[in-house]
Amino acid sequence: MEQNHTKRQIKVTRNSLFEQGYLDEQFSQLEDLQDEANPNFVKEIVTLFFSDSTRLIRNVENALESYPLDFCKLDDYMHQFMGSSSSIGAKKVKNECTQFQECCKAMNADGCIRAFQRVKQEHAVLKRKLEAYFQVSL
Repeated sequence: MEQNHTKRQIKVTRNSLFEQGYLDEQFSQLEDLQDEANPNFVKEIVTLFFSDSTRLIRNVENALESYPLDFCKLDDYMHQFMGSSSSIGAKKVKNECTQFQECCKAMNADGCIRAFQRVKQEHAVLKRKLEAYFQVSL
């Protein structure tokens, strides 16, 4: 009985991540790659994403503190961040990265700062939600 409840809870939690727009089909494709030989594949990939993205966030923060802003460097960092986000299906994070890049192209420093705050916010929310999901699913 409890196992059925847990399975239902995992499914509801997972579905809500998609319905709320946090994840896209790429996450499902990662799940398809997980098998008995590598039962923690998705969690390992997501853990690597958060480790790498934390480094990228630090790089962007440092670049935003320099004057004058190097919009090319900022765009490069965000391109890396967006690619990493896309690879795990982090839809909202990826969308905010796109907005940041648009501000870079327009050389809009204030826009970059605001967009970066949204990137960090979506990143933090996704991390909390995925941590909760993996906690339930293990």
